[in-house]
Amino acid sequence: MTFTTIITRGLLRRPVRTGLTLAGIAIGIAAVVALVGISRGFEKSWGAGAKERGIDVVVSTLGSALTPKPFSTDVRDRVARMPQVAATCSVFVDLTSVEDASMMMVSAREWGGFSWNNLKLLAGRMPKDAMEPAVVLGQTAAEVLKKKIGDPLQLESKELTVVGIVDGGALVENGSVVLSLPLFQEITGNEGKINILDVRAAGDLNETQMKQLCDQINRLVPEARAVPASEHISNSEASRFIRAMSWGTSLLAVLVGVFGVMNTMLMTVFERRQEMCILLAIGWKRGRITRMILWESALLGLMGGTVGVLLGVFGAKMLEKLPAVHGLLEPDLSMPLLLISVAISVVVGVVSGLYPAWRSSRLPPSLALQG
Repeated sequence: MTFTTIITRGLLRRPVRTGLTLAGIAIGIAAVVALVGISRGFEKSWGAGAKERGIDVVVSTLGSALTPKPFSTDVRDRVARMPQVAATCSVFVDLTSVEDASMMMVSAREWGGFSWNNLKLLAGRMPKDAMEPAVVLGQTAAEVLKKKIGDPLQLESKELTVVGIVDGGALVENGSVVLSLPLFQEITGNEGKINILDVRAAGDLNETQMKQLCDQINRLVPEARAVPASEHISNSEASRFIRAMSWGTSLLAVLVGVFGVMNTMLMTVFERRQEMCILLAIGWKRGRITRMILWESALLGLMGGTVGVLLGVFGAKMLEKLPAVHGLLEPDLSMPLLLISVAISVVVGVVSGLYPAWRSSRLPPSLALQG
């Protein structure tokens, strides 16, 4: 009988108990994959949207909320006069309910600003002027709202007309209701207010030069904060909170799996005491007994992690389709995340097996003589 056979037989001895332990590990790992994947996807979708619009620097007041607080449009004039700035575009972004959609991205953009340029018309047309009561919908937003060209759309107290369906090249763009900034300011009573300023730098700046430009803008406009577009969401308080909550909840679920594996392996040691003592009596070293238990617990972790990854991917895809988040984000289920999740599961198995392995190595060979 080989070493591998003994390990496998040990796990199959109590298939129900092993299955329940695997389920406990799998649920914890599924939580890691789904929650962390969604939080990463949130950051990735915003970053992709900024890249599609060709933004180098974002000026906003984004703090602990999901959307920035409004500030004066005077900021735009001050930033636009800087010699290092090639172009600016004022934006007002809001996450709000739109008709039957409980949460929808509304993106109001400066009329004639460069943030309109990445929108590719799939159907219909763009608004004729800044005050036409019209919107264009990203293709995902059109699906969620079940709208087509010519349909009315109620935004706050104003009824607007859908005049175009667009492809913005990124999920956050395709999930947005897009309209002109002056029209949105009038509808919401935010005349003279924006909450984001998109900035294009003059020339191709390296990372150090980009940081210097942000510092100069911050000195010029202390009421807002300038950051490189790639860091706008990832460095925000809201993103850090979401990331911490995702990992915290996931690791709590993993901790439950640790106790489950430890309990299973302790029961295994208790039930197989005589078998282990016989192995010691016929010449097995105590270290080999220890390795046997650790390999069993590691194998439990590996199998639980594999099942958990599959469950997590399925769960994340289901969450993505929920009406409340559809069109706002997509999980970042990258291979590194999946491999890290499996590695966590294997480590959980090994750590959980340390105490049972130590207990098994302390058994006296004389117990083999007991019936």
